[in-house]
Amino acid sequence: MDPRLADDLHSLPDLLDAASKLAAAALAGLDGRAAAVPPVAVEPGPLPLEGAGARGALDEFTRRWEPGFAASAGPRYLGFVTGGATPAALAGDWLTAAYDQNPASGMDSSAQDLERETVGWLAGLFGLGPEFSGTFVTGATMSTVTGLAIAREWLGERAGVTVSTEGAAALGPVTVLSGSPHSSVLKALSFLGMGRSSLRKVPVLPGREAVDVAKLAEALETLDGPAVVVANAGTVNTVDFDDLRAIAELKQRYDFWLHVDAAFGGFAALAPEHAALTAGLDQADSVVVDLHKWLNVPYDSAVQFTRRRDLQLRVFSNNAAYLGEIGETPDFLHLTPENSRRLRALPAWFSLVAYGRAGHREIVERCVALARDLGARIDGSPRWHLLAPVRLNVVCFTPAGEVTQDRIDTLVRAIAEDGTTFLTPTVYDGRPALRAAFSNWRTTEADVERVFAVLERLSHRPR
Repeated sequence: MDPRLADDLHSLPDLLDAASKLAAAALAGLDGRAAAVPPVAVEPGPLPLEGAGARGALDEFTRRWEPGFAASAGPRYLGFVTGGATPAALAGDWLTAAYDQNPASGMDSSAQDLERETVGWLAGLFGLGPEFSGTFVTGATMSTVTGLAIAREWLGERAGVTVSTEGAAALGPVTVLSGSPHSSVLKALSFLGMGRSSLRKVPVLPGREAVDVAKLAEALETLDGPAVVVANAGTVNTVDFDDLRAIAELKQRYDFWLHVDAAFGGFAALAPEHAALTAGLDQADSVVVDLHKWLNVPYDSAVQFTRRRDLQLRVFSNNAAYLGEIGETPDFLHLTPENSRRLRALPAWFSLVAYGRAGHREIVERCVALARDLGARIDGSPRWHLLAPVRLNVVCFTPAGEVTQDRIDTLVRAIAEDGTTFLTPTVYDGRPALRAAFSNWRTTEADVERVFAVLERLSHRPR
């Protein structure tokens, strides 16, 4: 054994204690750390010939890289849709690394059973019945890839073709309909061989990002065969929801697979005031839910739900003698693109056990209230223009006056350089804009005040 490995093994408790102290200091200092750190080119160093040992690596990381890390786990990081990590989820994530279980196979531990328990709890949170099965994946994009891969197999079933055997070319052209599809849908269609051009945009309701269900029905009426409909339970810009029940009712007249992107909007189901937005989610054929957003577990973590596990198994099954028989309860390696992976369910399990439905409902309701608070402040300021109602946890707005993409880009850079908060740019209804997404369990009213004060101050900067 390399002597450095032997030394590190001998001093492992001290090493973990040092790493714990560094992590604790980083978390304790989130309030003073910049929400975003503008990138500065760092010259790559050479790979050491002789290692420095784990303590040396810790020192090197602390010196060279740690100062450039953003406070993305903090309460004022409002870019993208980024949750933090609850204390329980963080503990679960550390134990995930320590136990280093591979839950893709159930031959050697109870890790798969823990994951199945966690998936069952999550399905219950979102109102999905026992007809749904679920699997952990890296994020909403891979959940979308998995769901649409099952949809592709379903299209083949309708056409008398086994796509998983004969290939996507045997299926021929397909039609995917959506009002405001997330960009990951296009990536998934490209990846799966259905092609980006298979996506047909359906008109949305006036002033909305929600699909016009009547127009969707008209589009389905023109088709000669089955299709895939991608619906939204929360759009990225304005958290708008398609009428899932009305879309599901169209199945009585038309043949289509209903894939619902509920990456973070699905968490509205936890809050009685907003749960009606997710009505009809249980009528979907596949569902995307991202956990490293509003469940506040560390990256990477998401779940893919479907009611057609038989087709999922047909797509992803991996037959090899060393893997054993598939059986009535397939191992997870037969249900997603991954053969092996970390036990992503453990941080979610920890957080769900620690805080329950009520605790996570409080996080959702507080984030919504804070988003509405910022939206009201922006709406009342002559320096800003609110572009859409604050329907849930995202505020979409733009500066007053003439707005160009250059002006938005300048603002994004200025906000990042200030360090108090971080927002991401977007385009809404053809207008360059900013968006603030609230999904971190740490965020408070005081943070909203600080964010708004920065926005007001930076609005005075030259255009």
